[in-house]
Amino acid sequence: MSLRIYGKLPSGERLKKIQSSPNYKNGSFQNISKTNAMAEDASFCKMMKEFLNKPKNVAPPANLPSIKTDLKKLNNTEPTIVWFGHSSYFIKINNKTVLVDPVFSGNAAPVSFMVKAFKGADVYTTEDFPAIDILLLTHDHYDHLDHKTVTKLNSKVKKIVCSLGLGSHLEHWGISKNKINELDWFENFTDDDLSFTATPARHFTGRGIKRGQTLWSSFVLKTKTHHLFLGGDSGYDKHFKEIGEQFGPFDISILESGQYNKSWPNIHMMPEETVQASLDLKAKILLPVHWAKFSLAMHAWDEPIERILKKANELNVKVATPHIGEPVVLGNSLPNKTWWQTL
Repeated sequence: MSLRIYGKLPSGERLKKIQSSPNYKNGSFQNISKTNAMAEDASFCKMMKEFLNKPKNVAPPANLPSIKTDLKKLNNTEPTIVWFGHSSYFIKINNKTVLVDPVFSGNAAPVSFMVKAFKGADVYTTEDFPAIDILLLTHDHYDHLDHKTVTKLNSKVKKIVCSLGLGSHLEHWGISKNKINELDWFENFTDDDLSFTATPARHFTGRGIKRGQTLWSSFVLKTKTHHLFLGGDSGYDKHFKEIGEQFGPFDISILESGQYNKSWPNIHMMPEETVQASLDLKAKILLPVHWAKFSLAMHAWDEPIERILKKANELNVKVATPHIGEPVVLGNSLPNKTWWQTL
């Protein structure tokens, strides 16, 4: 556990701030609602058996198609979002660049042979990015906070906005504390005309054995003309409606839609709940993420988006379904092809 990739638990003044947080109780951060990570009828042995006998359709049958957008030449006047599979995406807004939870090392685990990216899903590298005004990090799980990617990007990143406690990992990896802006829920950071507010999520954290020592968050990104909801990982709960009432409506909600299982229903949403969460947030458009790059559950790789579209059709929710690397431009026609069905 001493390897650098695991990061470092908070200490000193950072730990004092964490311990004074209203969200930190009994030695760890807490969710708003009582949240058991596992369902009452779930068992470790049963889950291990399922993981060891994953069906073949947890991965695509062929290389995923993608679009290689020149990120350094994006010049749309409206906010533009480029998704890279799973929960990594780039936002160009008001001539500022924002990169969320980048994972470009080819895997989402502390060792390279585990949780590998699907073939075709890893066409972007850190070299493809322009200077990053804001690197946004929602929480410290390996599929959201990637040691190799973050350290390679360091020279390009001007400022980092992250959940409270993550700075301990980042400083351990040699990133200057002057770049790092850690937020507790409902704290705000402003960079010129971009405003970031950390908001609740229903999840957990931990890169080793000890959980809940750093915070997990969603984020509200506001400008004078646009409101974006950046979801991170979360189970479904009342916080979506409360965020919608306090900060909404939103031009778009970017919400997780995959890696769910009946054994952990409180910490990841089922696809149908993702659609309802977007409605709760009062979002005009839903962009489903957290799928199409890694297999962290037992469902078919394309099941999340199929279930999303079915429920969205029932509830009249507009959904963007871009290829990996295809720009989503707010105010323009949205990508809506069912590209995964062509494999």
